[in-house]
Order: sequence, then structure tokens, then C-alpha cells
Amino acid sequence: MSLKERMLLEQKLSRKSQARQTEERKNDHINICLEEDVYAKKITAGFEDVFLIHKALPEINKNDIDVSTQFFSHILSAPLIVTGMTGGTEKALRINAAVAEAVEEMGIGMGVGSQRAALENPKMEQTYSVVRKKAPTAFVLANIGAPQIRRENCLSQVKRAIKMIDADALAVHLNPLQEAVQPEGETDYSGVLQKIGELTNSLDVPVIVKETGAGISGIDARKLVEVGVSSIDVAGAGGTSWAAVEYYRAKKRGDAFGEELGRDLWDWGIPTVVALVEVAQSVNVPIIASGGVRTGCDVAKSIALGASLAGFAAPVLGPSMKDSRLVREKLEYVVHQLRTVMFLVGASSIGNLKNVPVVVTGRTAEWLQARRFDINSYATRGG
Repeated sequence: MSLKERMLLEQKLSRKSQARQTEERKNDHINICLEEDVYAKKITAGFEDVFLIHKALPEINKNDIDVSTQFFSHILSAPLIVTGMTGGTEKALRINAAVAEAVEEMGIGMGVGSQRAALENPKMEQTYSVVRKKAPTAFVLANIGAPQIRRENCLSQVKRAIKMIDADALAVHLNPLQEAVQPEGETDYSGVLQKIGELTNSLDVPVIVKETGAGISGIDARKLVEVGVSSIDVAGAGGTSWAAVEYYRAKKRGDAFGEELGRDLWDWGIPTVVALVEVAQSVNVPIIASGGVRTGCDVAKSIALGASLAGFAAPVLGPSMKDSRLVREKLEYVVHQLRTVMFLVGASSIGNLKNVPVVVTGRTAEWLQARRFDINSYATRGG
């Protein structure tokens, strides 16, 4: 065997090893999120500090309330999206299929987890492509990580990811916290902004940039929009902590250093409501509010503060392990609660909800005031 042949063989084995590691990591993430307490502990998303003003005279018929909305060219039955959770394992196949069936029936949107696993191992493509098979008309987001778009052949890989699920848009996820805590993490983020800009100029679908639980600031949002990003998912702190997930992975393998790092950074990030207000007051693109969103009331508050959609994943993870009917029941209740809250504030449409008065108090108000963002205008507007 020549040296060149030996090098090619080593590269092939390395790729197989990397694909196997990715699959194992995906399974770890699913199991930990199902079995362990991975929610933020000392920080909240901030929704408890947000109050919509009750209307004793709503002057509308609850049955006539329209919760539909437009996101890009899609009409969604409600301003709701199941954000990307997983893919790349047999267990993920069942999860994505169940969620896809539910969102198709309801007419809302969904994302898939990072498609890196399928790009490394084509045998895993079906764990993602099942989404479009089960949801032929739903708004579907492809997903690739920021470190991956730095690679030399990133454009062809991204196009492959989009084609894999016939995606309506691409989500580039930012997860520096998780990558920093993860022992196998990719922590070279140099040049990522430029690469995102290159993608926005090269793709035929909108590019959405999303965080993964640590939030996006107004400053970063402006930078992203300047390079052509079409939408931002703030994905703030207060929900699932990926530092916590990595804490449990480290604990399982007896990695004391990783365990301590995950524990110390468990609550790192910008709370969701803070990130939402910062981004809404900094850029003029559609915003997705996610990170600790759990109820229809949280969805209503998000829309009132400037979001176009609200998203969550954790609340449907358990149900998706069983069947799509349970996923749909969970989503239907969230939409029912959203409609009820809209009735209580006198908003007959999502457009009306964006103009109802909102009071922001507590730690969230203190944070936003310290950052010099305006919260008074929310409280004094009409509705």
C-alpha cells in the first residue's frame, strides 16, 4: 500500500469514526433531555416579568379570533414553530416523523436538528428526509452549525442539506457555549459572519440564524442583518441548557473537568425576553422567540414584544417518542391558550396582538434598562 493509499484509508476511517461519534452524541442528547433535568436553574426566560394588560371589555367574539400569520411566503395557522431537535439516529427518525405529522395536520412549521450527521453518513438521511415525506406542505427548516459552514466545501454541503428535506429556509445555528463545553466541540468561530453572508448571497432560500439557548444580542443581530440574514431566532437562556446537557455527558464518562465546566456555565446566556426586545428594537426582520417558551401565554407575550413566531422543542420531545397524536394535542392546547389570551386582551388577530399594551417588570426590566433599551413604549401604546 502506497503512502497516498494509506492516507486515503486513514481519512476514510476517520470519517467513519467521526460519523459514529456524531450518532452516539445525538443519542446521548436525546436520552439526557428525556431523563435528566436540563432546564436553567438560576435564570429564567423572563416571561414571568411580562404582563399583558387585561381588557374587561374585549369587544370581540372569541370564536372569531384569527391566529393565522404569514412567515415569508407561508401562511401558518398559528404563529408557532417546533424548533429543530434532532436527527441522525434511529430514535430521531421516530421523533421527526411524529412531529412532522402533527405540524402538517395543524398547518404550522418545524425545523430539524443539525444535519451534520447525515452529511457525514448518508445512511442517516432518512432520519431527516422523513420530515418532508410526513409534512409535504409544512414550512420546514434545514439546519447546519456555524462551525461547519467554515469548511471549504460548505456551500455544496449546505445545498445538499436543503435538498435533503426540500427545505423552505436554512437555519444556521450558533452554539458556541455548547461547543466550548463539549470535549469534541468545534470552537473555531473565526470568519463565521463572513461565511453566513456568503450563504445569504448564494442560496435561493432565506437564511435564518438561530442561537441554541444562550440568546442573541441586538449588536449581533445588526451584524447578521447587515450580511443579509432574513430572520433571527433569538433562542435565549431560560429553557434547555446545553451546558447542562454536556454536564450530564461528562458525568457519565467520568470527566470531572467537563462536569465542573458544564455546572459552572449551566445558566450562561441572555434571557429570552431580553434577547427578544434587544433584537426587535435593533433590526427590522422577522424574529422567532424561543428558549423557555412553554405555553400559549408565552407565545402571546412573545408576539406582543415583537416576535413573528414563537418556537419550542422540549415540550413535544416526550410526546414525540410515543405518537403524533400526543404531539398534536400538546400543540393544539398551546394554540387554544394563545387564542384565549388574545380574547382577554381584545386582540382579534395576530396583527392586533402586536399592538396591545405590555408591562415589563423585575429583573428583565432592570436588564433592559441597563442596556438602554426602551420598555416604556410597550406600556403606553394603544390596544
